[in-house]
Amino acid sequence: MALEWVVLGYAAGAEAIMVLLLTLPGFDGLRKGLVTVTRNALKPMLSVVPFCLFLLMDIYWKYETRPSCEGQSTCTPSEHLRHQKSLMKSQRNALLIASALVFYWLLFSITGLLVRLDALSRRVEKLKNDD
Repeated sequence: MALEWVVLGYAAGAEAIMVLLLTLPGFDGLRKGLVTVTRNALKPMLSVVPFCLFLLMDIYWKYETRPSCEGQSTCTPSEHLRHQKSLMKSQRNALLIASALVFYWLLFSITGLLVRLDALSRRVEKLKNDD
């Protein structure tokens, strides 16, 4: 299962870099090409959403089937430590899922806004040239 988390981490990282490059000021020449690349990559990157749902179900299944370590007297110290590590990994993985989904949504929204902004600026230029 570690490979899935690595893939999701790389996908979230790529989304974060794209969002950063699209929103930084001063990259107007790069931004036009990056908007085109991002628009073409949004559909294949949509596979992140069902992948995140699958991994979220995996976290839920592990949570439901984990051994109960309610009190200190019912578990050995090593079992208690393993239980605490498992909870921390699940929380970290849930945070990774949330960040991948948020970055995809941001990338989708920002790309749409930049496309509309470019269309509106072309329209304004056309109206200026007609006058």
